[in-house]
Amino acid sequence: MCFTILMIIQNHAMLFGHVILNKSINDRKVWLTMITLKNVSKTYETKDGTVHALQDVNLTINKGDIFGIIGMSGAGKSTLVRCLNFLERPTSGTVEIEGRDLLAMSEKELRMERRGIAMIFQHFNLLMQKNVIDNVCFPLKIAGVSKADARKRATELLEIVGLSDKAKAYPVQLSGGQKQRVAIARALASNPKILLCDEATSALDPQTTKSILALLKEINQKYGITIVIITHEMAVVREICNRVGIIGAGHLVETGEVLDVFSHPQSKEAKELVMKGASENTELVDELQTKKCVRIVFSANSSFEPVIANMVLRFQTPVNILKADTKNVGGIAHGEMILGLPEDEHISQEMIQYLKERNLAVEEVSDYVG
Repeated sequence: MCFTILMIIQNHAMLFGHVILNKSINDRKVWLTMITLKNVSKTYETKDGTVHALQDVNLTINKGDIFGIIGMSGAGKSTLVRCLNFLERPTSGTVEIEGRDLLAMSEKELRMERRGIAMIFQHFNLLMQKNVIDNVCFPLKIAGVSKADARKRATELLEIVGLSDKAKAYPVQLSGGQKQRVAIARALASNPKILLCDEATSALDPQTTKSILALLKEINQKYGITIVIITHEMAVVREICNRVGIIGAGHLVETGEVLDVFSHPQSKEAKELVMKGASENTELVDELQTKKCVRIVFSANSSFEPVIANMVLRFQTPVNILKADTKNVGGIAHGEMILGLPEDEHISQEMIQYLKERNLAVEEVSDYVG
């Protein structure tokens, strides 16, 4: 309870005098740097020795981004997001918000800066003894807003998140998705410029996750809030993010446009995330480890099926389709196929060249699973 109240106070102390979120930026986005991390490291001293949670992280997040930070459990994702608002102070390095160095700020200045940074969590952190509208009003009350103005503003926020009919309900009466919508409404109360989402959909079913991501995307597009999403699920990144950073063992190992990272992952960690699920398929793992296999990435404009069929006819040699899937990346259908190629090295290389000549992204994938 104390932690929940502390977070609400830190995230929502400052409110604006009129209607929340009343500016649309649909007509024009001005891309400015919102968040900059320079050589950020975070270490903890434990009885077993020093733990390096983050090591020399350099990162730029632009205004208006929906930026995904993804990695396996224990990679350092949550530590990184807590460094963004100085809930965790970096051991070394700097964190800048619109060019202002948080480390150089006084406590008073830091409190002021935090007012523009809201946060939502995996387990919602709602006040269970208060109903929905009172949960949303709570940070407004702390900020000294009158009861009438707070309820008016909370009502507007509940309409934004689609919960106008649940104002009098209590958290125990809500589904997981509805609880997260209340948490989003409460986060928006301070009219933040940054919204941090720490595994915000991890406790939700796939359909509810999709609806929450759609809501976050709508908020980003309509009101220009920069959103940082911490997740271990590549599907979340593909669904909503425009840029992504891959973190592994405390290092930021890869960043880029989501489509580029999905299509051409460079780091071992990115490849593992792209191929997540393959390690559960024993037969596929055996094929990847013992035979020459390639991963083909195609867009909605690629006619990959005729290409594969024509390739087989041309070389008079069969290939083994080990995996085929289509995914939504930023609202555009993109797919992948993993082919097991012939053992004859010469024919395999000719097939790879044949595919590349037809503008398909092709790469060997023997190192995608360990």
